[in-house]
Amino acid sequence: MSKVIDGKAVAAAVLEECRSEVAELTAQGTTPGLAVVLVGSDPASQVYVGSKARTCVDLGIHSRKIELPEETTQEELVKVVEDLNADPAIHGILVQSPPPKHIDEEAVIRTIDPRKDVDGFHPENVAKLALEDSSGFVPCTPAGCMRLLKEAGVETKGANAVVIGRSMIVGKPMAFLLMAKGSDATVTVAHSRSKDLPGICRQADIVIAAVGRPEMVTAEWVKDGAVVIDVGINRVDDATKKRGYRLTGDVAYEEVAPKCAAITPVPGGVGPMTIAMLMKNTLKAARQLG
Repeated sequence: MSKVIDGKAVAAAVLEECRSEVAELTAQGTTPGLAVVLVGSDPASQVYVGSKARTCVDLGIHSRKIELPEETTQEELVKVVEDLNADPAIHGILVQSPPPKHIDEEAVIRTIDPRKDVDGFHPENVAKLALEDSSGFVPCTPAGCMRLLKEAGVETKGANAVVIGRSMIVGKPMAFLLMAKGSDATVTVAHSRSKDLPGICRQADIVIAAVGRPEMVTAEWVKDGAVVIDVGINRVDDATKKRGYRLTGDVAYEEVAPKCAAITPVPGGVGPMTIAMLMKNTLKAARQLG
């Protein structure tokens, strides 16, 4: 029987740690503050932003939700970010992705003060991750994956790990974290141009699937006893469901799970960890900024 890694339970434990940290910081005279900026009215983004704001309120973190119209210009958005950089009540800044197509997202990220970049996407924080400088911020989803592996008792030292996907949001930072001193995994980053992707994955003790393709990883891709972390969350049309769709990961869970030592479900695996680690990063920013 495979062990199902319960992301909801681990995220709840992380949030309880955050609650204690908020109390300590507040007692010292610092109320942690997070600002989330949303441009446009993308429904999924609105759900994510609302969830982040509610979590802040629950933990006692000062929260600012800034909603801007779809037609907001690059210059207007940059001005909002610059004002937040200068606001001492705000320790963390997050601009919800994806913005409207006319916005240069990379330029906006570079505008964020790296000391407040709780998403961990600013070039300075990417460099700190590569250099294993602990003062930087690690992107929330990969950080959450590492916490899940730790809580599940998965040994990364000397393990062969395959990361499927090479995005700056998940794939590349995930590889850095797995190969870092202390984690000590041997890491392969695979992607759409990799030759014999199933064969590469079959060599892995740990598989991190982060490609955004529904149920791409099937049983024949995974060796017996592997650990599988499924980062994907995809909507698949399903007439049998009341909503007309179902959520699935990048892994064909039902057929892969019986082969695994441990696996994350979708939903309820990696997803809840992302917001929990965002709160952790916000508190780290508050401590470092003072």
